[in-house]
Amino acid sequence: QALRLDELLWQLPPERFVPHQLQGESGQAPVEIGHQPPRRRYARLINLAKQTPLFAGHFAQVVDFVPTDETQKQQARERYKHYRQAGHTLEMRDQPVLAAPDPAQP
Repeated sequence: QALRLDELLWQLPPERFVPHQLQGESGQAPVEIGHQPPRRRYARLINLAKQTPLFAGHFAQVVDFVPTDETQKQQARERYKHYRQAGHTLEMRDQPVLAAPDPAQP
């Protein structure tokens, strides 16, 4: 998943580019993609995993998503419970649906 996200970010047009790096790569990019606790301090964790990361409490803000698929929606509810039990301040926001770029489109 990390490699796929990295690939998708590199395909964005220049005006939408997100400076990033994969976990373990050298550099100081403001976005690090990985599944282990980061070595540097970051303000936000964007969780794309099915479970709540054990290291979520190390971040000032955690962004998580509630998919429309019922199985994934239930997994999101479980993550919500974990965040609440861990003492995170929770805020719900409706967001537009994001889709990956279509590689067939120029």
